[in-house]
Amino acid sequence: MTGCEITSCERSHNELLSCCLSVDLTSANTLRLPCLAERYVVPKTLSALQRVLREAADKQWHITLMGGGSNVLLPAQLKGIAIRPGMQQWWLERCGESVVAHVGAGVNWHSLVMTLSARGLWGIENLALIPGDCGAAPVQNIGAYGVELKDVLVGVQVVELASGNVRWLSADACQFGYRDSIFKKSLADKVVITQLTLRLSKTPQPKLGYGDLAARVAGTANCLAVAQAVCAIRQEKLPDPQVLANAGSFFKNPLVSSDQLSRLLQAYPDMPYFPQINGQSKLAAGWLIDQCGLKGIRQGAFGVHARQALVLVHFGGGDRCELLQFAEHIAHKVYDQFGVELEPEPRLVQA
Repeated sequence: MTGCEITSCERSHNELLSCCLSVDLTSANTLRLPCLAERYVVPKTLSALQRVLREAADKQWHITLMGGGSNVLLPAQLKGIAIRPGMQQWWLERCGESVVAHVGAGVNWHSLVMTLSARGLWGIENLALIPGDCGAAPVQNIGAYGVELKDVLVGVQVVELASGNVRWLSADACQFGYRDSIFKKSLADKVVITQLTLRLSKTPQPKLGYGDLAARVAGTANCLAVAQAVCAIRQEKLPDPQVLANAGSFFKNPLVSSDQLSRLLQAYPDMPYFPQINGQSKLAAGWLIDQCGLKGIRQGAFGVHARQALVLVHFGGGDRCELLQFAEHIAHKVYDQFGVELEPEPRLVQA
């Protein structure tokens, strides 16, 4: 199992150093918000990235970091240079009873999940069908069905934008929280993630306590079956971005104190909630939005998905300003009824 394994979608080590000018990124973000990048480049190796960063520093270009475009809100224009890490190399290494996966930032996350699950490696099967590149996963600390990236992440390789220096951060140093990390705080716009190290296991470790996942895989201890069940559930509830533009869950599930939870349960005894180890409880943002009668509504070019109230969809012809106004309208409705604040999950990219 030790050794280099290159994904089929990228076998070249050629360095893409020339910038493409005036690139339309509308199709490069899953919400299909109109965006024109002044410059756009996809470096495929560490050295190529460092050369791009040197050129950007010499010419004083503003740098915007891009991933798979599944969790960003792009402006109409991006000045300077947009960089999408394109490292596609990955390999596996035995470490005692576990297996460590070293994964380039440009590898497609879902493809990685399905490939490793098919090999019987446990740990990330619950995170199937989450769109985007692997390099973007730590930024958001992606999570689904009771599993978060922090549960398996050993560390990340980063490159400092200002100096081009390479360093490693442990999982603890990443300061992971619910849909949060150091990459959204003190290291925001200061480093680019180029590689992940994940610790997986050959020993069955199913986590099936979320929703009807256990019923879907009853009688099996196969991690590929779990990943396939997660895919089926997500496909039933969530629209395909290729068919109807969306960024998945638009709002974070809010955290409330035990006192606030008690007050809410008195008024809404059927309200779902999920206790956290810090004494807070996580509420289902989709349920809150649905209770406000907002599921399926449309306002201009945007709407709330008819089957999943947590997803905002773009029917076409809208822009980021219109989307943010629509999202603010939804958040106000929820706050007025429940006294709970909703926070958008996608990253707001500055122009």
